[in-house]
Amino acid sequence: MQFSIKKLLPHLLILIGFIILSLVYFNPVLKGEVIYQSDIVQYVGMSKQQKDFKAATGEETYWTNSAFGGMPTYQLGAKYPHNYIKKLDLALRFLPRPADYLFLYLLGFYVLLLILKVDFKLAALGAIAFGFSTYLIIILGVGHNSKAHAIAYMPLVVSGVLLVFQKKYISGFLLTTIAMGLELVANHFQMTYYLMFLVIILGVVYLIDAYKKKILTHYFKSVGIMAAAVILSIALNATNVLATSEYVKESKRGKSELTINLDGSPKEALSGLSRDYITQYSYGLAETFNLFIPRFFGGGNGEDVGKDSATYEAFRKLGMSTVQAAEQSKHAPMYWGDQPIVEAPAYVGAVVVFLFVFALFLVKGRLKWWLVGGTVFSLLLSYGKNLGFLTDFFIDYVPLYNKFRAVSSIQVILELCVPAMAIFSLVRLFNDFEKEEDKLKALKYTTIITGGLAVVFLLFKSTFFDFVGVNDGMYRQNLGPDFVDAIRQDREAIFTQDALRTLLFVLLSAGIVFMFLKNKLKEKWVIIAFCILILFDLVGVDRRYVNNDDFVSRVKMYKPFQANAVDKEILKDKDHFRVFDLVSGRSKPSYFHNSLNGYNAAELRRYSEVFEFYVSRNNINVLNMLNTKYIIAEDEKGVIFPYKNGEANGNAWFISALEKVDSANEEIKALDSLNNKYKAIYSKHKGVEKIGSVKTSYVVDSLAFIKLVEVKPNYLKYESSNSNEGFSVFSEIYYSNGWKTFIDGEESNHMRVNYTLRGMQIPAGNHTIEFKFDPDVVKTGSSIALGSSVLLGVLLIVGLFFEFKKK
Repeated sequence: MQFSIKKLLPHLLILIGFIILSLVYFNPVLKGEVIYQSDIVQYVGMSKQQKDFKAATGEETYWTNSAFGGMPTYQLGAKYPHNYIKKLDLALRFLPRPADYLFLYLLGFYVLLLILKVDFKLAALGAIAFGFSTYLIIILGVGHNSKAHAIAYMPLVVSGVLLVFQKKYISGFLLTTIAMGLELVANHFQMTYYLMFLVIILGVVYLIDAYKKKILTHYFKSVGIMAAAVILSIALNATNVLATSEYVKESKRGKSELTINLDGSPKEALSGLSRDYITQYSYGLAETFNLFIPRFFGGGNGEDVGKDSATYEAFRKLGMSTVQAAEQSKHAPMYWGDQPIVEAPAYVGAVVVFLFVFALFLVKGRLKWWLVGGTVFSLLLSYGKNLGFLTDFFIDYVPLYNKFRAVSSIQVILELCVPAMAIFSLVRLFNDFEKEEDKLKALKYTTIITGGLAVVFLLFKSTFFDFVGVNDGMYRQNLGPDFVDAIRQDREAIFTQDALRTLLFVLLSAGIVFMFLKNKLKEKWVIIAFCILILFDLVGVDRRYVNNDDFVSRVKMYKPFQANAVDKEILKDKDHFRVFDLVSGRSKPSYFHNSLNGYNAAELRRYSEVFEFYVSRNNINVLNMLNTKYIIAEDEKGVIFPYKNGEANGNAWFISALEKVDSANEEIKALDSLNNKYKAIYSKHKGVEKIGSVKTSYVVDSLAFIKLVEVKPNYLKYESSNSNEGFSVFSEIYYSNGWKTFIDGEESNHMRVNYTLRGMQIPAGNHTIEFKFDPDVVKTGSSIALGSSVLLGVLLIVGLFFEFKKK
């Protein structure tokens, strides 16, 4: 027992150190403050209705009416029954956000290096190099929490895979299952998809190695074990996986039925996102050097260049006061690459890159090839349209690749591989089996390559680069040529500053290695020196973009929107209707109203198409059918006012004519001139097949009515009266997977009409009609999750028993 405690003590101390580091970097959390994350603010607006419902009733709703006219909450933080792997995730994220994610970065990478048999001190150093990588900190600053969440568990998944390949089948299976289960909890399938690429690269390298060593039986046995682990991990997250899989087909990431554009021209047939949308954020070829020199391309779109800058003087010459010029200079447009928006450079670190290059000369075997392979693979794909032949191949032929945008984010693979490889340079440096002359030769070449690169950029920067950005023409037109000259001057200045900074870190790194090889420094001091250098290097850049100034009170973050006079006026109206906000947009309208606006990358496809064709162009005919009672607009003087639309169709209405059209193209085109108060159109779909036959005309007497009498996010109740059989259109968004319909308590069917609304045939007489959102996918998924959690619990107990028995 004493031996076990002594063996565990260093790891416990390291974990405590990780906790302290996480809290120190994000120290305002200790005062109860929270980081202001722009994306999370939008999420707060989108999810308020479902959270309010949960607070009031204790129930979870899987539908919200507050955004995009109505949509499932699967991508808005929905909570599912029997999601026990989520409870484990919450237990691991015990620190205040975002310190919790930084701690997970450090923990996961530390475990990975331990599995790779790295000494715990070097493993801790590698965790720091990974955890403080600028991109991983930046995404916490802007609120890409689910992305950070998924990245944090990547090293643990790789750890499980490596354990299996190391013939530790039981522990490897258990770790792979749990880590992959946690990875899926993060609900960022793009990051998980990229992780799959890394695992495939690792698998190919190990396959080649197994073939050479004639151990293919072990290899395929390992693959089988890992496949079983992945299946079980998916089962642990069955509800989320099944719901997302079901929903994505109906979202704008699924295949559209339209073959025309807004202007009637032919539309490119797509099974996913458009090529331009996928590659909008493509990493520039020369931007590769951002990994090594932080502001190689100016940093971000809004850099703080200070009062000593040419930009500050240019603002002063434009007539700004000293205060105004100083404030504007905090957000100077320094980035001059080709991407639309860049918050900060994806800086891996000068010290880490130096060690990575050093490792290229010292590290050999399968470890080197899967780490270098992952690095090169992710870098090449991050170029997107700048390496079109490769990107086009993946979009056209690699399954699911066309479902994800922002190809530059595949560099998360690189973010994992580079620091891992860098740490192994030190492992080899400290290894007595390596010849000293080989180490000195590797040091010489590494210093020449990395230091020489920095020197070349310093000497020939004006030859290689013009420091002109894609928006400079607009700045020239609006602010004049002197302003453009000023920002170009500052771009060159910070390029020079950071290139010198990188050169200094290269020389210091080379000096530490040289002193060790000359027996002037002991191993422990080398580790301490590199720890200081890496922290100073990475944190110095991180703090430029994410620091204490980004923290605010909890109220400002979680109650970010204040109702203005217009919102308050609309809130007095207690009817059920929709609001279209032409002023605020995004998710603020969803915070207060049932809105046509919203902020989400995967809204329902048909609604998105109707919005693009008509709503965004203020087509009153379509706004009426969506029951848009209020339009928030701005007059010529900039005064915001609520326009009350007295022509809105209401919650439901009987029509006199129902027409079938042959295609989605005809259906959406007809909406422009359709007299939707009296007529509806539809095209063939499963909802029609369930109903059977519908008539083309209906008699609507003057006394017929249908009215909404009860409303919840996941429940609608209507009362109708009609002396004839009728057909009613409901101003609610159609979604076939979950909405169940009842007439007088008996289950019935409804169909899609007017491209995106619900329609229903109602018998003559007085009736009660109910819509309940009760998705079968949640019930099925929850049952699978419960069973798989029980199975994992049993396997965990049995596995631990055999592991302890073996030892």
